[in-house]
Amino acid sequence: MKTKTSQDETLLALAEPIAQELGMEIVRVRVQGGKRQIAQIMAERHDGQMNVEDCARLSRAMNAVLEDVDPIKSEYVLEVSSPGIDRPLTTLAHFARWEGFHAKIELDRLVEGRKRFRGELAGIEEDAVLINIENEDETAVLPFAWIADAKLILTDALMDASLKASSSSAAEAAQSETIPDTDDEQ
Repeated sequence: MKTKTSQDETLLALAEPIAQELGMEIVRVRVQGGKRQIAQIMAERHDGQMNVEDCARLSRAMNAVLEDVDPIKSEYVLEVSSPGIDRPLTTLAHFARWEGFHAKIELDRLVEGRKRFRGELAGIEEDAVLINIENEDETAVLPFAWIADAKLILTDALMDASLKASSSSAAEAAQSETIPDTDDEQ
């Protein structure tokens, strides 16, 4: 789910080692558009955060590689961003990390007459995603391999969690920048 096309996969293969070296994970890669394409890379640090400076570091590193390899033959613009609050879910680990939050999941096939599911994520079980579907009593078990697209739904709980994570990350950054007092008072 990180990619949809072979061109996306080529870009992902170039981006993943660079992101890993920078302490980041690639969430999704898409090359879109016609004559002038957009090469979109969504990434986040391993702590789940991604700020403007992180995007700029990844963008600069990717530009250097893209200049050499030139995997996109037409004119394109590189766009590096965070996945955002209502982020895509592209790995099993994402579904586990966001357990308790609401998501929309679309499958690549029909299951019990439907492809789209909406509800509260209930974790993972082996290679399957668990979701408590709205207005149903049982937890659905959806094989991860069947998921074509998934993303979090923007709710108050998700916004609160995002604000707490941002505040916590900002506090940790401020604390690490604090210079200890070295005055020797005797």
